[in-house]
Amino acid sequence: MSVSFQQISAFKSYSSWAKDSVFQFVRPNSANTNNRSARWTTPSAAIIPNFHLPMRSYEVKNRTSTDGIRSLRLITAIKTPYLPDGRFDLEAYDALVNMQIEDGADGVIVGGTTGEGQLMSWDEHIMLIGHTINCFGTSIKVIGNTGSNSTREAVHATEQGFAVGMHAALHINPYYGKTSLEGMVAHFQSVLPMGPTIIYNVPSRTGQDIPPPVIHTIAANANFAGIKECVGHDRVKTYTGTGITVWSGNDDECHDSKWDYGATGVISVTSNLVPGLMRELLLRGKNPLLNEKLLPLIKWLFCEPNPIGVNTALAQLGVVRPIFRLPYVPLPLAKRVEFVNIVNGIGRENFVGEKDVKVLEDDDFMLVGRY
Repeated sequence: MSVSFQQISAFKSYSSWAKDSVFQFVRPNSANTNNRSARWTTPSAAIIPNFHLPMRSYEVKNRTSTDGIRSLRLITAIKTPYLPDGRFDLEAYDALVNMQIEDGADGVIVGGTTGEGQLMSWDEHIMLIGHTINCFGTSIKVIGNTGSNSTREAVHATEQGFAVGMHAALHINPYYGKTSLEGMVAHFQSVLPMGPTIIYNVPSRTGQDIPPPVIHTIAANANFAGIKECVGHDRVKTYTGTGITVWSGNDDECHDSKWDYGATGVISVTSNLVPGLMRELLLRGKNPLLNEKLLPLIKWLFCEPNPIGVNTALAQLGVVRPIFRLPYVPLPLAKRVEFVNIVNGIGRENFVGEKDVKVLEDDDFMLVGRY
């Protein structure tokens, strides 16, 4: 059967469905317009069956199973560095990813909040996912943040992300405009068929929690890998108690989430700076002393909204240029001095890069508003 015939059949099936359905809309010019007893239909009756053919490939090169994603423990939300004109600094980016590989990270999130996907065009976004897969896809798992508050955009970006080879997708619930719980389920079910997927729950950014009933509903999908959960230990336990894979989204809680509440691991910002120590925290048993040692660094990183702290830190460590895409700006001088003290306290050898940590002056930073 030809593709064109299948598509025509799909349209015919829809026409038949619309004709036979008990959910019929009353046309404004219909004779029933003034009939008060005419049947009113719920909004759900207007949902059109999806007759679009999926854009996907079953070639196995670089493909990863959902179970393969579930096994990842340390996933770094990788920073995106910039050139003076605001374009991506791919040389610095490659160096950052190589440092993650050398220090034992299992995966990277490309274009997440830390990677400033919110400041990228979709062309930039998909290019960076493809570049990461092309250069590092056999050494580390690449998870593309292709989520959006627009289902149409999320579907399109996820198709493209898997087409260029990403191993899994990260999806957030529709933010700002929000939706109902039924809308969340429909949104996630629109992207789950494309490949392994991690759902991301961060109400502090989206303004809306993804409650357990939504996760339990979509967990039946074979491509649901698990959830990055930022609500706290009790929520983590709710999921792990029913066999759902959870990555902590809070670096300051990840040690206890892992060892006391059953989380698989963490999707981390801090591991941009100290991937080796974060791996040790998650793989070598309970280590409250190391956890306590890292807490001042974690607190410093999140004293302002992420990724301001990690951008400032990596610039002070000399591994990226001190260039910020607005609206992000570096932490103030007092905080930059504090960071040098934190690095010296933990040990410079535990941080990425080889240059001495420096207190950068205000004039050392470049802020780019058009790029």
